[in-house]
Amino acid sequence: MHPLPSSIPLCHALIEQTGQPFFIYEMDTGQFQYLSPKFKSSFGLEAGQLLTGDLLGFVHPEDREFVANKFTELLTSGLDKPIEFRAQFPGKQEQWVCLSPSLQENITKQRLLIGHAADITAERQNNDVLKKYSNKKNSILNILAHDLAGPLGMIHSLANLLAEKIRETGGEEALHILTLIERSSSHGANIIRQFTDQEFLESSQVELVTRRVNLVQKLREGLEVYLGPEGELISKRVSFHPQREVIFVEIDDNKFLQAINNLISNALKFTPDCGDITVSAAEEAGHVLVTVADTGIGIPQKYQATLFDKFTDARRPGLQGEQSVGLGMSIIKNIVEWHRGEIWFESEEDKGTTFFIRLPQE
Repeated sequence: MHPLPSSIPLCHALIEQTGQPFFIYEMDTGQFQYLSPKFKSSFGLEAGQLLTGDLLGFVHPEDREFVANKFTELLTSGLDKPIEFRAQFPGKQEQWVCLSPSLQENITKQRLLIGHAADITAERQNNDVLKKYSNKKNSILNILAHDLAGPLGMIHSLANLLAEKIRETGGEEALHILTLIERSSSHGANIIRQFTDQEFLESSQVELVTRRVNLVQKLREGLEVYLGPEGELISKRVSFHPQREVIFVEIDDNKFLQAINNLISNALKFTPDCGDITVSAAEEAGHVLVTVADTGIGIPQKYQATLFDKFTDARRPGLQGEQSVGLGMSIIKNIVEWHRGEIWFESEEDKGTTFFIRLPQE
């Protein structure tokens, strides 16, 4: 800790000139010594009003343990990374706060928590809406790609069958038309899959931006399409089983949901009609475990050791002919490892596959 100068009024004046939401909190007495005008206006405090009482008393009950642990880290190791949590200030609605704290000492050896606290409620709400519809769009495209693969594959096969018969009778014009049908159906079956694969590849190259989110809420939003009326189109049963409704974890929710969506996409490709795909989330000691399980055809033993390799020899067409470039599983593994997590699977031919993702919980 570094000692502060005794000219506190001068510091206050300099802070107020910045127009930023700063505060000074005395750790030993549990009192705010100073709140800047911007802080008060951001969190609905009247002019001249100082907050009193335990600092954690203004934190949402579900976030208090998380914030307390972060303060312990600050006191013991001096870590001063920004913290995002929900707060409830007097007379105000629940707000999301981004706190950037620093532990200091004044000349009388008082421990002071000095920091910048910004109201990020609107920013998070806007971010949540954008990501929700981005994930929904990815899920819809997966359903379309899967749902179109069957009928377009059937058109392709029937066109081939008719072409063989027409070749025997010499109907050149009809043969030409059938060739066009065959090409169009094959192209149509691949175009959406290529689009979703390319988007997944491009988004995976963007820098990781993590934030603290309720993983159960994000998974439920990402699975909304599969669980709703649209999910009836895929002829499989998709279900979600969280251990509890609130499980917070720090992730790049956009990338992580894309990884989960890709696991579901693979499950759709290798699970017969009327099969089951189950997603679950649970807390362990200091970790969160997410699983994606299916009752599909399983992964042959000869492919299991290389499944996460780039351009793996384990790539194979789905049950309805869906193609793969062999990169999806390696990218999923990278995304999990970027989150300091681990991924593994258990699989048995003709009985199904379960993928496990374990993430640290802070």
